[in-house]
Amino acid sequence: MECRRGLAVALLCLAAATAAHATPAPPDRAEADARATAAVLAAIRPRLPPALIETLDAGVRIEWRDDLRAGVDGHFRAGTIALRRGLLPEAISPAADAASAPLGRAVLAAFVHELAHAWDRSTAGGASRDPRLLDLAGWSATPLHARLRRNPFRDRTPDAYELSSPAEFVAVNLEHFVLDPGYGCRRPALAAYLRQRTRAIARGPACDPPAFARPSTQGSADPSPLLALDPSRVYAVDYLLAEPDAHPMSRWGHAMLRLVVCAPGRAPGPDCRLDIAWHEVLSFRAFVDDVQVSSWRGLTGGYPARLFVLPLPQVIEDYTKVELRALRSVPLRLSPAEIASLLDRAAQVHWSYDGRYRFVDNNCAVETWRLLHDGVPRLAQAPLSSLTPTGLLARLERAGVADGSVLGDPDRARRDGYRFDSMADHLQAMLDAARATLPIPQARVRDWLARPAAERAGWFERADLRATAALLVLENAALRREEVRAMDAIKHRVGSGHRATSDDTALHDALELAARLSRPAALLAGGGYGLPDADERARVGPRLAEAAADWDARTTALRRLGEQALPRARRESLAAVRANVELLGARLRAQARDAT
Repeated sequence: MECRRGLAVALLCLAAATAAHATPAPPDRAEADARATAAVLAAIRPRLPPALIETLDAGVRIEWRDDLRAGVDGHFRAGTIALRRGLLPEAISPAADAASAPLGRAVLAAFVHELAHAWDRSTAGGASRDPRLLDLAGWSATPLHARLRRNPFRDRTPDAYELSSPAEFVAVNLEHFVLDPGYGCRRPALAAYLRQRTRAIARGPACDPPAFARPSTQGSADPSPLLALDPSRVYAVDYLLAEPDAHPMSRWGHAMLRLVVCAPGRAPGPDCRLDIAWHEVLSFRAFVDDVQVSSWRGLTGGYPARLFVLPLPQVIEDYTKVELRALRSVPLRLSPAEIASLLDRAAQVHWSYDGRYRFVDNNCAVETWRLLHDGVPRLAQAPLSSLTPTGLLARLERAGVADGSVLGDPDRARRDGYRFDSMADHLQAMLDAARATLPIPQARVRDWLARPAAERAGWFERADLRATAALLVLENAALRREEVRAMDAIKHRVGSGHRATSDDTALHDALELAARLSRPAALLAGGGYGLPDADERARVGPRLAEAAADWDARTTALRRLGEQALPRARRESLAAVRANVELLGARLRAQARDAT
């Protein structure tokens, strides 16, 4: 460089001259750095996908530094990867063979992490700005905001640093993608994305089907508390809507997804819809971890939102017989590959997601839409977002994703399992049957059930065989209502601020157990990340079964406690309903004997 003109040029010349006459680094240090760089490149280059090799070959330099901040192993800036010298093992010395020097995972991970930043910031990278990566990572789209501001996939993470920003998420996951042979099974959707973006060759073992923790197997033909769902057995996915009722938390319905799982040995096809005992339901619910449901907490995100996997028969029982709400099951037009992708995403959400439930903008409809949006890339392009379950179904139908025509013929829809009527309709029919021979003044079933048990019992002696059978069905429904109230009684008692008792302690212990069951990652504390591997499944299965059995036992005890906590009038009413059921059962048996 010619040093003659201008102050700026003069300063550059001075800097160059100073550098030329500066004291060089000690030969042993410079040689050790060079050998360390050669050792890292020799160890890592065969594992790198083509896109990262191209980034490295584009001129990325490597420096070994002693002045990085505490806790920082590497840094990328201006084309240079700076690595903490303390990561080097003692074997990296002027006398060592760079090609065979043993290197710990920490130095390789730090190098890949910073190389990932270099690739991500290049024109060929940009993964951290890709909407698909943001969906998979957890910065998902929302109906009211562009993206979630905080990543709620806090459970089963390989490094919590990945949640700090999309750029760090890309870097952390590329570390594990390159260095962990099991990454493809722990995070299958992300592995597929990174393979496509970096042009990597698929490697690693074949993956087991995604598994889901089920605290309850009520009504299911599969008793496994840890349910493995082979995508090849899932014939279809339906949008399952629990129809609205007058309750404040369910006035817009409840959104779920029904998995039409074929019974073992049955080839996938329409007949799989007959295998209801094998069908499963994906349902986002607010886990109410306190003793009273608070509308304010529901509005502000005070409840955890979790993805539950429930047997379809249990869901039918809960909604149609207990909550007296009908269910609509509307098929979604998804290919087998899209169903497999949706199951992978559902498994990731099940094991890692710890969101906050808000009635307005993060309710069951939003969560279900987001699962479809993130799990099936094609659906991310469709205008499906809605704040209500009924609104989401309408949008799915308008977009041609949901086939609402199956509900056109109500009788056929019931017969084919696309509609499950509320027990309220059946109970109304029972009341109508009883009123055909008895002058019961109440024409609506809700009015009949609201009458005192003793008043209802006054009609029993006048009932014939058909009316007695109808009244028995009605009285069993009344008993279910009373038992639900008994279960709620102790919750309200504990929440009322009175002095705690041993009963209250039992309730809180049960709620803590329920929290663990609703958050399966809590049963696998420490160790792995992402979806559980074979060893973790072997450990979590017995733990889940034990916790579920404990919950069943506690539920029975809590029911007794709840009944004891009822006010005297309510307790007497419950006893009277039980007496009515016993009386009607005995009368029905006697009338049946007389009839024969």
